[in-house]
Amino acid sequence: MDSYTDFAYVYDIFMDNVPYEMWADRIDALLRKYDERVVPEDEALISEAGLLLDLGCGTGTLTRMMRKRGYDCIGTDLSDSMLEIARAAEDELPEDERILYLCQDMRELELYSTVGACICVCDSINYLLSAADVLKTFRLVNNYLYPHGLFIFDFNTVHYYRDELGDDCIAENRPEGSFIWENFYDEESGLNEYDLTIFRRDENAAGPDDRFIRSEETHVQRGYEADEMADLITRAGLKIVTVFDAETEGEVTADTCRVCIVARESGKEDVYI
Repeated sequence: MDSYTDFAYVYDIFMDNVPYEMWADRIDALLRKYDERVVPEDEALISEAGLLLDLGCGTGTLTRMMRKRGYDCIGTDLSDSMLEIARAAEDELPEDERILYLCQDMRELELYSTVGACICVCDSINYLLSAADVLKTFRLVNNYLYPHGLFIFDFNTVHYYRDELGDDCIAENRPEGSFIWENFYDEESGLNEYDLTIFRRDENAAGPDDRFIRSEETHVQRGYEADEMADLITRAGLKIVTVFDAETEGEVTADTCRVCIVARESGKEDVYI
């Protein structure tokens, strides 16, 4: 079953506890703190140096928040359904003011220009199930980053999937819909699978009675360790700027569930895609 098909239409409803504003403020602060880009003399490159790519942008909530903070944004995501919602949020804007959303697999990222910075949050990287796929993605990010541009991303750790989620079951019910999340962690493969059963209100149903559409989809993710990710970043040609616990903003420990890494483009010689 595909990921983020029907779940995309209730994603923002059930993810209203995600601290997007905090993430946007943090990303803005990190970009300002570590920015070392040199403003190009070529006017054609100035716009490229100022672009922000939201990799795995989903429904575009964070992308739009970054735009409100003054960034010229583009977003990519593998899910057509998620991007349908992201684009719908732009419908009332003039066409030349809308965010450009591209349906792409991050392992096959293809942009029309370089970008000044790239962000990838909310464990999108964990959908890459092998180190080889992560390395390929990081090399592509490096390839499309403007000189000295920043890459800011987060990921869930092995500890989070194994010890916090484990074989748990989560359910939530709201007037707009409900879901059942059955989680399974496989110690041998290191893969975390969660099966979603979704009930969303049928907005096209006629009559006074509520009707709900039932659907199922499966998501598979893999946890990574900070040292492993740092090694992959370095092998991709990027330079580590800082690594920290995404929840405490302190040092990464054995109990860290989510890690944030800031890396910088530092040249593209001998880096092959």
